[in-house]
Order: sequence, then structure tokens, then C-alpha cells
Amino acid sequence: MLTKDTAICIRTTDYSETSQVVTFFTRATGKVDAIAKGSKRPKSSFGGPLEIFSYGQIMFTDSNREKLSTLTEFVQQKDFSSLAKNHFGLNCAYLAVELTDKLTTDYDPHPKLFDSLVEFLQNLQNSKEDANRLVLLIFFELTLLKEIGLQPILSHCVNCKASIEHRVYFSSSANGLVCMDCEANFPDKIKLSKDAANALSNLRLLPQSQEKTLREIEKVLIHHFTETIGRPPKMAKYFV
Repeated sequence: MLTKDTAICIRTTDYSETSQVVTFFTRATGKVDAIAKGSKRPKSSFGGPLEIFSYGQIMFTDSNREKLSTLTEFVQQKDFSSLAKNHFGLNCAYLAVELTDKLTTDYDPHPKLFDSLVEFLQNLQNSKEDANRLVLLIFFELTLLKEIGLQPILSHCVNCKASIEHRVYFSSSANGLVCMDCEANFPDKIKLSKDAANALSNLRLLPQSQEKTLREIEKVLIHHFTETIGRPPKMAKYFV
């Protein structure tokens, strides 16, 4: 059976001298691994090797989900090649697709997450400052956690429900913010600065936050993703 969907490439692996295995995050089907036969040939029907961030309409066989699908058609619709013009922005994009790959499962559609990823990449390539790129990344990461059912509690203390004041911590095991009265119950806690705690508990403050605060928040989120996945994301070294 052939399936048509809108997709963005989030990972590629060489399969042979002429072919690739490509992981797509699609809007209606979810994550799909497909073999793109002959994609590396000079006269490939796909227009050449598929690259991460390739976006468009795909057609693929979906006869047996325990085996690789076969990509039969790719028609590019958006071009995210300008992401490569800024090194930090490109790292943000790589981290976003890596986390999407690690935290979603095959054939489990998340259309809102798909739309958020595309919007994130569009805004990222138009961004001119690293601080704004970090804001975009943090918002996407929080959207990712929400859409996969792991939204952290950021409005109050996870343990006692108290409002966040004074010293505040983030705990991965608690999946959210922890107040000073409860922090002893969570050995994995990370202390947050006042500015970082305020921005996390009121996300409307993020766009006005200093880059130092944004980098602190991103380090905390990467720690959280590391605990969730079980190992650090490959792109983590560029943010911590």
C-alpha cells in the first residue's frame, strides 16, 4: 500500500553506495524509516541525496511496519538550506530534530508537534540573534514535552503545590519546579537563578530574558532530556 504524507527529514544514514535510509517525521503518519533506493545517484529521481531538514510531499510503501518502508517519491516544498548560514542556529535545529527522533515512536502521529517543528525551523532561519534562537528552541522543547505527554509542571511546586518564591529548583524525577521546602526530597534537583525560575514559571518573560538566563534554562532542559532519554543528546555538548 502506498501512503502519501507531508514530511520533514530528521535523520539520514548511508545504506549503500547509492542508497540511504531516511527517517521522516510526517504530519499524519508519525515517524517513518524508509529506504531511498538510488537517492545518491547523479540522476536520482529524488533530485539527489536527501538531507536533514528536507521538507515536502513523500510517497512510501507501508505494507509491513516491522520492515523498512520504501520511499517512492519526494517533492520538495520548503527550503531550509539557509539554516547553514549561522552555526549556532544550525546547532539549535539539529538538537530539535534529534530530540524529536529520540522522543517519538514510529507510526505515532503528532500533527501539532509536526507543525511546531516546521514553524520553529522557519522562524529559526529568519532569526538574527542567538538569544532569540534560544527562545525559539526552548519554546519548541517545551512543546515537544507537552505533545508527548511529559509536560513539566512550571507554575508551582510539583510536590506541595505552593507558588514559586525565593529559592527554586528543577527536578527531572519530579518533572517540574520544586520549592525550597521540598527540595530535600529530590536529590537530582538543580538550583535555578531567580531570573530563570521566573521565566520558567511565566513563559511570557522568556523573550525578554537575558541570554545568560536563557542558556541556564537550556542547560536545565538538556539535563532533563538526558534523564528522560537515558543518555545525553549528541548535540548537548554544544549547549552545556
